[in-house]
Formats: sequence, structure tokens, C-alpha cells
Amino acid sequence: MFLKPSTPVVPTLAGDYPEWHRGREHFSLWYIEIEHPELLDYLHQLRSVFSDFLYTPNTRQFHITLFICGFLSEQDPVWDDDFCIEKMRQHIRHLTENARNKIQLKTGRINSFESALFVEIIDENEILVKLRHLLAQSCDEIAPLDYCPHLTLGLYHQDFNSDLIFKRIHSIEQKSVEFSVDQLTFGTYNAKILQGQLYPFHQFQLGDV
Repeated sequence: MFLKPSTPVVPTLAGDYPEWHRGREHFSLWYIEIEHPELLDYLHQLRSVFSDFLYTPNTRQFHITLFICGFLSEQDPVWDDDFCIEKMRQHIRHLTENARNKIQLKTGRINSFESALFVEIIDENEILVKLRHLLAQSCDEIAPLDYCPHLTLGLYHQDFNSDLIFKRIHSIEQKSVEFSVDQLTFGTYNAKILQGQLYPFHQFQLGDV
């Protein structure tokens, strides 16, 4: 999962991946979109510093993935990774009953998965994990992994040696940015567009309760 020293990264190859989407278009997830100006400036700076390693184009907004739902459908599921709208409504009910407070987070260090460069997210009270447990009451997450909250800077476009990535990481000044979250978003992206834009479908407001 995490990138190891002296190994090649896993590059992203341009393609349509029909064996995955099977003609379906809207892949859905719960996420936190980043709107904090200082943090956005920092993330854009980092993306620029590592631009020679990263796949382009990349129009996806900076966000923290909370829960991966699957291909949005108005009908009963056909494939294992279909997600019907009624499940989203169940998610909203669980959130309404159990999750109303704003969330306090901060950024950690730059790190890397085998296929993507990212900034760690520090969630000292494990609120994101608790939210994931709420969402999991309605359905199983698609392709669940050990949850590591993060902000993706980009995917790799070639099989670079990981030592080059780590050398760049260690050469730059890093900082921690604290920010609050007052909204969770359920949205989709076009499965046929690599690193395409996220489109909000429902936004769940958090407040001081």
C-alpha cells in the first residue's frame, strides 16, 4: 500500500477501463472538499513542486475521501459495486441522527502510496473513522482498505524509482495546517475520465451542536 524505498512506483496509464465501469458513468463516494484558502495554497504549491512526477490532466478537487460507495443507480443493484440512491438516503438518516458537530483536522507529512503522492491528515479524535462506521451500517464499502485519511496530490505517470520521490519529499519545507470541516459531500465523478472533476449530489451540513 505505502511506497517502499528503492522500488518502482505504479504508474497510471491513460485508458477507458471498460472492464471496471461496464458502461456505467457515475461513480459515487462521500468526501470532504477542501475550501480552506491557506490549505489550498499549500496543496497547489506542493503539486507544482512534484509536477514532473504526476499524471496530467488532473481536474479533481482536493478532497478527503470518507467512504467509497460505488456506481450510482436508481434501480436495484446488478453488479457488486452498484450503489442505489436509497442507500444514500439511509446514510443521510444515520448522519442526521449521529453526526452534527464540525470536525477539526490538520495536515501531517507528505507521504506516498505505491501509485499516488499524498499529504497525511491527522484526525486526533478519530471522527472520520466514527463517520465511516455510521455509513457502513447501511452498506459495505467498495474495495475497502485500511483507512488512511489523506489529501491526494496526484497519481504517478511513469514507473519512477521511489528513491527519487523520497529525495524530493525530504528536500522541501513542509508545514501543518489546521482547518475545520462544516460539510460532508456525497458526489460522483465520470468513470471514463481519469482524475476528472467531482460533482456534488448531496451536501450534509455540520454545525456546533
